Amino acid sequence: MATQNAGAPADGAVLTCEKVSRWFGGVRALSEVSLDIQQGEIFGLVGPNGSGKTTLVNSITGFYPPQEGVIRFEGQQINGVRPHRIASLGIARTFQNVALFKGMSVLDNILMGRHTFMNPSALAALFYWWWAQKEELRHRDKVEEIIDLLQLESVRDEPVEVIPLGMQKRVELARALAAEPRMLVLDEPMAGMNQEEKEYIVRFILDAKEALNLTVLIIEHHMDVITAICDRALVLNNGRMIAQGPVREAVNHPDVIAAYIGGGQDAA
Repeated sequence: MATQNAGAPADGAVLTCEKVSRWFGGVRALSEVSLDIQQGEIFGLVGPNGSGKTTLVNSITGFYPPQEGVIRFEGQQINGVRPHRIASLGIARTFQNVALFKGMSVLDNILMGRHTFMNPSALAALFYWWWAQKEELRHRDKVEEIIDLLQLESVRDEPVEVIPLGMQKRVELARALAAEPRMLVLDEPMAGMNQEEKEYIVRFILDAKEALNLTVLIIEHHMDVITAICDRALVLNNGRMIAQGPVREAVNHPDVIAAYIGGGQDAA
């Protein structure tokens, strides 16, 4: 499926943010935030509620473009690029709250992740049996590969609203993977899960990363997850960077413990 983009910068940075700032009215949600995410790494984005994590992800994925600063993906500036175009460039995301299509099956929800590859036309519809049908079968083959990878065979035909939350989160991950991204952005993929479900989703994230050669940016409140799977991390508080670096160094910085943990214990 996904392969490393030969056009990525020579230094290995897939995504860079340079002094990104974003505000809403008089509220400054991000203030000069900078980061670089290297090819193939899992990069953690952590901080207290309201620290600007989701705002940064929304800036990267085009939902709330920054008013100041520069965001580049594989060397290309993506400030102001619309979300669907950013998706077609190779960035896929999941959302903090499950955003699946109720009334549709698991299979059809995952198939929706192929929308960036679908180019319907009157001519294709006219010659459906010769042309469009082959295209549809190709999309379904990709979806079946992802169903196998994430072990969703048992619920593939179930309405998505009747399956457990942990499974719904897995379906949302599958839908993102169906877009064949080179970079995967996960916004609190373990929110609301029990310990067993968390362990499953961690395993599937790692499996997908290795199988599809992905770079991953993950927002997560569970510090055990961040320290277990991330290579590096950026910690935000009140829209500002307070630590960045190798994951255990970042989360154990005194300012992080004060802001995020609220005590003198080891964050890891």
